[in-house]
Amino acid sequence: MTRLKFILACTLILAAALGAGPAQAAKSKLPSIYMGYIFTTHHTPLMVAAVKGEEFKDSGAFLKPLVPKQKYQLVAADGKPLAVINLIVSKSGSEAATLFAMNRMDIGLASSTAFMSGIDKGTPMKILCPLHVDGMSMVFPSDSKISGYDDVARTIKASATPFKIGYHSPTSAPRVVFEGALHKAGFKISGNPNDVDADILMVDLKSTANLIPALLGHQVDCWVGPAPHPAVAEYKNAGHIGLDSRDLPPKGDWVDFPCCVMGAGDKLIADHPGIIQAMTDLMTDASDWSNAHKTAAAKISAAWIGVPAQAIEKSSIIYTTNPSPNWLKGEDVFLTMLNSMNKFKGQMKGKDLKAATPILYDFSFVKKSLAK
Repeated sequence: MTRLKFILACTLILAAALGAGPAQAAKSKLPSIYMGYIFTTHHTPLMVAAVKGEEFKDSGAFLKPLVPKQKYQLVAADGKPLAVINLIVSKSGSEAATLFAMNRMDIGLASSTAFMSGIDKGTPMKILCPLHVDGMSMVFPSDSKISGYDDVARTIKASATPFKIGYHSPTSAPRVVFEGALHKAGFKISGNPNDVDADILMVDLKSTANLIPALLGHQVDCWVGPAPHPAVAEYKNAGHIGLDSRDLPPKGDWVDFPCCVMGAGDKLIADHPGIIQAMTDLMTDASDWSNAHKTAAAKISAAWIGVPAQAIEKSSIIYTTNPSPNWLKGEDVFLTMLNSMNKFKGQMKGKDLKAATPILYDFSFVKKSLAK
């Protein structure tokens, strides 16, 4: 056999061993899904699921690392691969909504208000389930003695110029919750730095990375943000938590209030319901585990996002995927507040919870998860 014939024979044998060519390879290729999240302890269940891996096998699916923190295989309990999950870090809910609109994100974790805003603008996606409640705070300079809403209200009223409150994203839950409650309490709020008649000036700091520097640099009088940033500010002696969202007036209305959710694009829901169900089952079990193992969950998320575990292990966040009546009541408050502040311009404009539900939510998957 000549050298050329030998090489040709080897090539044919190798091709046969590998399969019938590109058509078969395409047929067997796993769906590649892009999933977004933010560096916050609000999204700890995803980090827990990624780190604990096969320990969550009993949920019905688990994440098998391909490239830690970046790429995972979603695997069914019977060992069958379901999809490749590519993790995307976004800076805020607003950025996540933009990525959905650009078809660069298929499933993601972000604030409920970010999803509401994106859906209002026509992005085809749905909220699948909650991820947690609470975990939002107002942070003042480290030497501040402010404690509670009454102190906050007095401080705002005493300010000779509009009191500057920073936030990290226009559609973030902390911004909407605190601004909405202060608006409801009668304060005049503006985003225009030239509005000298305003009681409060809301300042867009663009990213959670800018929260502490803006306070230290006196750009703002305080800021509102999600965990772990308030606790980290206190741990670093770079800020003081003066007010938690659950203590806003009217008393009791803001306890167990919605914040982050898991949502997905309509196309992924329609084309791959099995993947959606698997991820929902996994997030449900990971949320329950995170509540039952707070110290361990804090260590996992602290190592993942690079903050001290001591700063976050006493967090008041409750992880849950259950869209309970109380959670839905909070969602209705979001809709009412955003409409009263003229934030909606599209299909959410003027909608109450009953009218908005078929546009905003698909709870069919989480109902199956919770029924197990």
